Amino acid sequence: MSATSTSNRRVLSGMRPTGALHLGNYHGALKNWTELQYQYECYFFVADIHALTTGYDDTSNIEQNTWEIVIDWLAAGLNPANATIFIQSRVPEHSELHLLLSMITPLSWLERVPTYKDQQEQLRDKDLATYGFLGYPLLQSADILLYKAAYVPVGEDQIAHVEITREVARRFNHVYGRERDFEAKVEKAIKSLGSRNGTQYKELRRLYQEQGDEKSLEKAHALLAGNARLTLADRERLLGYLEGTGRSILVEPEALLTATPKVPGLDGRKMSKSYGNTIGLREDPDSVAKKLKGMVTDPARVRRTDPGDPDKCPVWDLHKIYSDAPTKEWVQQGCRSAGIGCLDCKKRVADVLVAEITAIRARAAEYEENRDLVRGIIAEGCEKARDVARQTLEEVHQAMGMNYR
Repeated sequence: MSATSTSNRRVLSGMRPTGALHLGNYHGALKNWTELQYQYECYFFVADIHALTTGYDDTSNIEQNTWEIVIDWLAAGLNPANATIFIQSRVPEHSELHLLLSMITPLSWLERVPTYKDQQEQLRDKDLATYGFLGYPLLQSADILLYKAAYVPVGEDQIAHVEITREVARRFNHVYGRERDFEAKVEKAIKSLGSRNGTQYKELRRLYQEQGDEKSLEKAHALLAGNARLTLADRERLLGYLEGTGRSILVEPEALLTATPKVPGLDGRKMSKSYGNTIGLREDPDSVAKKLKGMVTDPARVRRTDPGDPDKCPVWDLHKIYSDAPTKEWVQQGCRSAGIGCLDCKKRVADVLVAEITAIRARAAEYEENRDLVRGIIAEGCEKARDVARQTLEEVHQAMGMNYR
């Protein structure tokens, strides 16, 4: 259990501006974001600094890609009235917190991140022997911790990045949350709760620390979150004291596991720009239809009369995303009995897929024609994000003894 208050419903996530988005990006993250924005307090950012970790040698398209990805987000349904949308580098506190955290983060923590060696292997043509590449997981941690996000939406393969963020927050709180007069300040903070709430807090802490009662911990978090008498610093002290640590300055986030459907590329592999097998989120409908006609299918179906197995066909993965139950049944029976051909099967899913892309294209065109609106959305989002970031960094400075007045 982290020191996150049960009232904290903040979510943070970002994407690198590496070019136009495709269906893999949409179903892998963006569509989920459009749903989360109505359930949580969401912050979504264009990770342009992260783009430099592997693409520092050519930044000629980074600005254009950034604006294109923002338009993609808006066209796909992100609503600036419900989510804060901003650009990472426009909030310089990201870089500063990254630098400060790098002073206390063991080198071994970064070297053991699974994707570190994996990406070096996959990107052999690039010189990745840089601190920026080694330190990008810590920059991700800074992104999250800067906003005290309670949740980070990730797939199972990204849990390690959330875990290192928890460890960094825990280490920071341990190193800088140990005030010399911590116990005395805790007692004073408990008195601020009032007699009744103070007694309840102590009992809930005892139940958690002696019996590991998670419900008591949750109740104590709620008690602290709802008490207007506490200063922010006292609330952090009581959260830390609750769990047997020092003052809790940075929040340990939790992974918000999201179900991501398998989106096959045109060649049957995972849809990826590096494979050249993508369908763009704003691609011309005629181009999409043509691509789908040439998409690979079950290799057992050499002739129209050969029965097939949908579970071995990439087109079936698209049906699982786009088709209704009757259509899926039609595919299963028709393919296995050779009652339908592959082109028949592809056309059914193509019609629905093209309709979705056409709607996104239409919304994107409106934003393309009004770039000032897009810039205004980002300016407002950056300002809002920076207000939160400044507050966190001020607390970090104070904890580290760098709050000069």
